[in-house]
Amino acid sequence: MGAGHAHVLHQERDTPVHRLPPEVKVVAMVVFTLAVVATPREAFWAFGGYALLVVAVAALARVGARWLLLRTTIELPFVLFAFVLPFLGAGERVELAGLSLSVDGLYGGWNILAKGTLGVLASLLLAATTTSRDLILGLDRLRCPQVLTQIASFMLRYLEVLVGEARRMRVARLSRGDDPRFLWQLRGFAAGVGALFLRAFERGERVYLAMLSRGYAGRMPAVWQGAGAADAGQWAVAAVVPVLAVGIAAAALVLT
Repeated sequence: MGAGHAHVLHQERDTPVHRLPPEVKVVAMVVFTLAVVATPREAFWAFGGYALLVVAVAALARVGARWLLLRTTIELPFVLFAFVLPFLGAGERVELAGLSLSVDGLYGGWNILAKGTLGVLASLLLAATTTSRDLILGLDRLRCPQVLTQIASFMLRYLEVLVGEARRMRVARLSRGDDPRFLWQLRGFAAGVGALFLRAFERGERVYLAMLSRGYAGRMPAVWQGAGAADAGQWAVAAVVPVLAVGIAAAALVLT
């Protein structure tokens, strides 16, 4: 339990973006995403501006384009839905390459694709430049409810333990001739999931009792919030991208 925990998406770098406190990066990402969502879908130029901001931050943080593109595949189901919309949409239609496509469906598909991709890229940049522990710390400094931050903190801390437990249970099943590929063995798989839940619940009870015995009173120590909190200068630096994004969104709303 004393070993460090791997951060799947975090990239260890020494860049100005990495050095920013987590709370300012969280706020910047949220404001940027809200600006993107608020932009009219017809303002194509605005999405180009957002893309330039994402590229600038990625270059400053030294996060590679290949790394980002590989991980944007998480939005693949939404991309497929966006490509289907032009065929399913109603209203005015247009001929393109011999296909009859809905104009409203084309706009809707573009809207999902552009906004979804920009949101995923912004989230990936946040994850690449901030460790999981720092993300939770940033949320705590932003006065996110302590119940949520503590649950997230314990989930990250014990996730590897539960994954290891599930792996050992699977090996034990396989060594006894069980093969989860067969449909009729779903009952054994369900029983294993139930056993894993019970073990996780019992482990959580033991951890909670151990915390109570060490003086836990419903809140984490305040000392872990204060050190390294953002100052006015760091807030100003982090505000550059969201302010530009809000300006683009406002211009798009006025001009469209």
